[in-house]
Amino acid sequence: MNDQEKALISKVKRGDVDAFEQLFEGYYKKVYNIALRMIGNHDDACELAQEVFIRIYRSIGGFKEESQLSTWIYRIATNVCLDELRRRKNRKIVSMDEDIKLEDNQLKRQLEDHKPTPDIIAERNETREAIKEAILQLPEHHRTMIIMRDIQGLSYDDIAKILQTPEGTVKSRINRARQALKKLLVNNKELSSREYVK
Repeated sequence: MNDQEKALISKVKRGDVDAFEQLFEGYYKKVYNIALRMIGNHDDACELAQEVFIRIYRSIGGFKEESQLSTWIYRIATNVCLDELRRRKNRKIVSMDEDIKLEDNQLKRQLEDHKPTPDIIAERNETREAIKEAILQLPEHHRTMIIMRDIQGLSYDDIAKILQTPEGTVKSRINRARQALKKLLVNNKELSSREYVK
């Protein structure tokens, strides 16, 4: 942890609102992305990101600064998302906005990217959607690994610290998660091609 980060944490611990805003701005996007990948819905991801920062604000006094601040924040974010996923297992949640949001995102990508042709864009979007859907179908322990390593790009060491698990265990879990994702993608592709033939 660098001196600037230590000074920021010290200010936040003393109740400096400006320092907390600086911490919020520095980490919000990463926290939101973790929540979005874990939950799969923009509105819920925003709410969970807010919940993460509420927890950070309440518990920063207990942060011992033995690990990186980012590791501590990502651990809180992961735990908040896993708690939400466990709550959802007991109830059905259907988002009426989800399909509209996905369509808006695809349209937005097409307008922003002027180089590829429409068929290439459509294929890329279809691939992204297939991967996103497959990730959401994974059990939460596999989903967590894929998001942390392959989407967020965290190192094995960082993931081990966030999950408080040995690095060797993290590597094997990531390998199993990737195999599960690959299997889902293959199965989903076969299913959709069979439906197309009908």
